[in-house]
Amino acid sequence: MAEVQVEGTDIVVALSAFEKVEALHGEVRLALAELQGAEVLDDVIRAVHGLRAPGTGVPGLLAVGTYRDRGKKLFAVVHHNTPRGVRLRFQDSEFDEVIVGCRDPEAVVAQFGHPPED
Repeated sequence: MAEVQVEGTDIVVALSAFEKVEALHGEVRLALAELQGAEVLDDVIRAVHGLRAPGTGVPGLLAVGTYRDRGKKLFAVVHHNTPRGVRLRFQDSEFDEVIVGCRDPEAVVAQFGHPPED
């Protein structure tokens, strides 16, 4: 399962070997200073939108990889066994959003010092 953590001045989305294959991408590393917001999602799979390229997806069950929609770029790591997750919003970064399914999304959001968005 992907892990989101702070490493120095970066936010890192560490992927398992299998997730790297699914995403056709290595770990994602973005500047903490570019983080604009973090929110807990109760239905994380529904938050993933756009055209997937590259990556792997099965509607409603799996979304792993890069998605593009209306000029925005999103990176997602969501599997059916993690219905909850987080959305991280960035400005002036490689990705506009990162969406990751996780078991304790509140703890992930708390590590950034951002209160959860409503």
